Amino acid sequence: MQPIFVLVHSPSVGPSTWRPVAEHLTSAGYRVRVPSLLHIGADGPPFWPRVADAVRDDLRQVPADNPVTLVAHSNAGLFVPTICSGLDHPVTSSIFVDAALPARTGPTPVASPELLEFLRPMAVNGRLPRWTDWWDEADVAPMFSDPVVRQTVIEEQPTLPLSYYEQHIPVPDGWDDHPCSYLLFGPPYNDLAAEARERGWRVTRLPGAHLHQIIDPVGTARHLVGLATTT
Repeated sequence: MQPIFVLVHSPSVGPSTWRPVAEHLTSAGYRVRVPSLLHIGADGPPFWPRVADAVRDDLRQVPADNPVTLVAHSNAGLFVPTICSGLDHPVTSSIFVDAALPARTGPTPVASPELLEFLRPMAVNGRLPRWTDWWDEADVAPMFSDPVVRQTVIEEQPTLPLSYYEQHIPVPDGWDDHPCSYLLFGPPYNDLAAEARERGWRVTRLPGAHLHQIIDPVGTARHLVGLATTT
């Protein structure tokens, strides 16, 4: 039975960051789900159970014996262990796309002390601006090639609470009992790709900015299929 691609977006952005890839995978004959995590910051911590619940609930209509390939972009990579542990479906592979990695053991902090120091002055009543508002235009513009797509992605972004970035996410034992791989777009994720290689994962690169999947959905989809079928 062919696995379903489950494309998990970073909670810092929204599901539209995966939709172009989903469309290309669907047109190529693959089944795809794009769960929405936009609601997970509505209440206080803990946030990680809501991420796992959102993915599980999105697959509720899929028979439990149907395998899935988990694909996590950016910050969503930290949630892969709890997503795997919370699913009723067998996970045949997990693909991390320009993504943060869960700790090898013990809980994973969502943000480093340096990032938290950067974020805390931005918070207003405990809530942060949208992710793209953290950066200068010179940093944001290269991530978009289409003004309509840019507007969609930016308007969809949640304003997450600072406490989201202060959380630590559990790493259940045995979550990686299936092949894992890494698709690198580019800096600043080179070191994470190198760590993935140290863990014995297959690593490939598709050069681009952090949201390259919306600029080159065809290339991204091709790499995902290749990683899913060779891991």
